[in-house]
Amino acid sequence: MYIGLDVGGTFTDAVLLEKGQVKAWTKVPTREDLMTSLLDAFDNIMAGVHADLIDRVVLSTTMITNLIAEKKYDPIDLILIPGPGLNTDHFKYNNQTYILSGAIDYRGREIIPLRDMEINYVLAQLEKKDSKKIAVVGKFSSRNNKHELEIYNKILQLNKNIQVEMGHLVAGQLNFPRRVMSTLLNCASREKYQSFVQSVMDALDSRGISCPVYILKADGGTMPLQSSLNFPVETIFSGPAASILGVQALIPPGETAVVVDIGGTTSDLALILRGLPLLSSKGAKIDGKLTHVRALATKSVPVGGDSVVERNGAELKLLSERSGPPYCLGGPMPTPTDALKVMGLTKLGDPKLADEAMRILGEPLGLQTYEVAVKIISLFTNTIKNEINKIFVNWEQEPTYRVWEVIQKKSLRPDTVVGVGGAASGLLTQIAASLDCFPVIPPYARVANAIGAAVARPTLQITLRADTEQKIYSVQEEGFQGIIEEKLFDLEDALDLARFWLNKRAEKYGISEDLGEVEILKKEVFNIIRDWETRGKLIDVVVQTKRGILHYIGTEVG
Repeated sequence: MYIGLDVGGTFTDAVLLEKGQVKAWTKVPTREDLMTSLLDAFDNIMAGVHADLIDRVVLSTTMITNLIAEKKYDPIDLILIPGPGLNTDHFKYNNQTYILSGAIDYRGREIIPLRDMEINYVLAQLEKKDSKKIAVVGKFSSRNNKHELEIYNKILQLNKNIQVEMGHLVAGQLNFPRRVMSTLLNCASREKYQSFVQSVMDALDSRGISCPVYILKADGGTMPLQSSLNFPVETIFSGPAASILGVQALIPPGETAVVVDIGGTTSDLALILRGLPLLSSKGAKIDGKLTHVRALATKSVPVGGDSVVERNGAELKLLSERSGPPYCLGGPMPTPTDALKVMGLTKLGDPKLADEAMRILGEPLGLQTYEVAVKIISLFTNTIKNEINKIFVNWEQEPTYRVWEVIQKKSLRPDTVVGVGGAASGLLTQIAASLDCFPVIPPYARVANAIGAAVARPTLQITLRADTEQKIYSVQEEGFQGIIEEKLFDLEDALDLARFWLNKRAEKYGISEDLGEVEILKKEVFNIIRDWETRGKLIDVVVQTKRGILHYIGTEVG
């Protein structure tokens, strides 16, 4: 049996699957005491089921997505070592960025040492402002982490309680701006994510569940929960990835549709083409800046069923924030959920409180409660419609989408919108109508995220780096360094060696039978030139077991 668990800002959803069938599901409020919500969810789906029967638990969460979308994280100070030739204006975030001299070249050689005077000045500034979280990133730190480590050690000598994030540990790929953004977000989300993981592990232990536990990544793959502690940035779009995998498992194979997952805090948009989630070729984009996080082509819009609605002069305004539950459920502010209640489109809440919420907004404007509700739902619908139209501009540039259009022999957009999430039943019809599309709400739509987590195929990753001049290679995940024995070692040899180690790692985790096709996430080759001759190569490759779903809901695992 598999458990899928999705922890959202408003609700925590859980499902129990057995051979492709939903045996139990639940939806409980996400409380400030997360442990209570998790225990309630486990108890609801595991009534009469012994913990030893659970083979695997997979989690997804929108908590980190919400944290970033609403900018509810502590200020992050950036210490950057970009080296010569880069315009540092691109790396300044709210005047919290410090630029240091020093440079490592592409081979990992120190060509400009750090200056102690500069470092001491920056540390004095950070001490004066009582900085709590710092991200340190050098341009070629993935080739040589000397400068990042030097600054890291000096910061900890100053104050061991400061959280310091180093770029070479977060992202090994080149492209300095993306590595800066990835490291910043990793720093911003680490504390809350570690607290989340600890709550999950405590809840599992208290119910005697001792099977392998995974977290869903932004690209629809998974990683062991304990391994994810150092890489919370990889889970930033975990919730949206879960919703699209859930829809993939709930609709017929080969379908094409826009996915709208309407939660309490955010609404996540995604696309399925010919039965497969669309992958972003450039990686996840946060606040308009690209990261090194490999992700499905999704977007989180910071409005949901619990978003605050306020009056602004003679207009109503839908805010990108949540102040608690809807007014009809005892919350402090009117929300779209209150509007849905007045219109008879949801069973949630007290109708008298919902009417009161609409009256608070409408009386100064001379509007009846039903008129206010219609205006709010129209605001919500237009917001989602506009975001879908904007993101389609990006989706249509993706190689996979272009291939789909070639197959269709014309330029067009999908004509189906699939709605999932707690508020989908009340809002999807209006959203689909505004886009001139057909609305579809599949079975178990309210817990689609948890289903997506449960059916996600386990994935493993191997990062291999080879230096053919020194005749050595290393495997990051295994902490292994070996000797290159071949006289001629090229990119294909490196990929074959990475696949070999991936198979070994899969055997260790007991998923070798599900290994299937291997995805190549990264392949880079740099020639080593000395005295005008090529003396060797630096080869970096990353391979991963193929992402996807184990089965469709209603079909047994093959």
